[in-house]
Amino acid sequence: MVTSGQRLAEGGGGNEGMKTNMAERSKTAETGSDIGIDEIITGNLNKCTAVPPGYFGQPKKGHLIFDACFESGNLGRVDYITEFEYDLFIRPDTCNPRFRVWFNFTVENVKESQRVIFNIVNFSKTKSLYRDGMAPMVKSTSRPKWQRLPPKNVYYYRCPDHRKNYVMSFAFCFDREDDIYQFAYCYPYTYTRLQHYLDNLQKRSMDYYCRELLGLSVQQRQLDLLTITNPVNLRPGTEQKVVFITARVHPGETPSSFVCQGIIDFLVSPHPIAKVLRDHLVFKIAPMLNPDGVYLGNYRCSLMGFDLNRHWADPSPWAHPTLHGVKQLIVQMYNNPKVTLEFYIDIHAHSTMMNGFMYGNIFEDEERFQRQAIFPKLLCQNAEDFSFSSTSFNRDAVKAGTGRRFLGGLLDDTSYCYTLEVSFYSYIVGGTTSTVPYTEETYMKLGRNVARTFLDYYRLNSITERPLAPISSTWKDKASSNRCSYHRAQGNNQPSTKTEKRTQGTLKEPTHSS
Repeated sequence: MVTSGQRLAEGGGGNEGMKTNMAERSKTAETGSDIGIDEIITGNLNKCTAVPPGYFGQPKKGHLIFDACFESGNLGRVDYITEFEYDLFIRPDTCNPRFRVWFNFTVENVKESQRVIFNIVNFSKTKSLYRDGMAPMVKSTSRPKWQRLPPKNVYYYRCPDHRKNYVMSFAFCFDREDDIYQFAYCYPYTYTRLQHYLDNLQKRSMDYYCRELLGLSVQQRQLDLLTITNPVNLRPGTEQKVVFITARVHPGETPSSFVCQGIIDFLVSPHPIAKVLRDHLVFKIAPMLNPDGVYLGNYRCSLMGFDLNRHWADPSPWAHPTLHGVKQLIVQMYNNPKVTLEFYIDIHAHSTMMNGFMYGNIFEDEERFQRQAIFPKLLCQNAEDFSFSSTSFNRDAVKAGTGRRFLGGLLDDTSYCYTLEVSFYSYIVGGTTSTVPYTEETYMKLGRNVARTFLDYYRLNSITERPLAPISSTWKDKASSNRCSYHRAQGNNQPSTKTEKRTQGTLKEPTHSS
């Protein structure tokens, strides 16, 4: 027996016909249109009815109505090809036509058992996890839980009909006439969802949880900052060991919000490990660095078209106000002799790789470089979906304006800066070749495991005495024989001498360009 939930995800049928049709289309032309269709897509569709050419009058049942005028929605255009096939165009990021990846739209006015093929025709990336079995998400009003379409109904190919862009086509069968169906690139996580989540945490009146407004975005949305620690650690004059975590600088990378929520959920929980961590560390978390981009349904950019993760070196208070606010706070902590910023972790999602993994920095000091590998090695042991073999360390010039690279060149040699990446699609469990698609829960589980790993890093237990000490170099020697291995990339940039900056007493704002 097939449940209604299974029928929703498995709705499709006719995928063999779809692939035959796509193959035929791929042979019809060697060159596509010279007209850049993306240039004329300026907004989301608003209850747009797709009808046959020349049709006039009221829409009939089965004339699909597309909509993306809602929070985090994205669909810029629909072309009716036949009653069974539609070309869909992603709306580019606001003020930046280069980025077209995220989509999130609804379809209504369907007929029961109506079969369709949707072709998303203007992706800006050529590489995609759709080649490896990834499939779009779907839900409907009567089945509100997100599900992945079966990979057999999804086809990813280069299409000459669309200027040789890569096209993702998927077949679907609508099974309930009264339902509104929603399709998305990945599990959505909206600005409003975050606000409701933080509001509910605040209502619990936990003395070790503090939420404050660090700043406002260009469109006046909140930049929230969370502080999670035993209030004793916040007394004036108390030395603080700080772990700073950020997420959603790239708005379409929704898995990063689930990972971040997993970290927060664990740290505020009554779990004994969480209590020990709160007693010894101060966690500062900015869960959404780009609230405007998230709200607007952008993939990578802010309202004004900036990739904020390339502007850490010199963020503008008016063009990049959220980044400016976070950087000011980090600089303030850097200059406070009572505060040691031990970790900076920026959470992202990756569109072409499996598993969770990290990017770190390269340093001339070999011991410091080896110490930097300890945390991801420990995380590899704690989380089955985290791959240390995919973790790499680099100082590529193109990454110079990122949070990891900039802060890695700014902070003392006791600080470690990472980008934590997690796949949009799935992970491969060690020792197997089968892929396990991520769910909202498994994304959050990775976050919980990240939080737990700090316990291992500091070798804490329920009777830990102060002061807190990181794992010694003797563990480093033991860890070097670990089953995990990592990739050390090469680069040309020279590392900064951060200890010299500390001795100057005050920190001057760096002015070099990204």
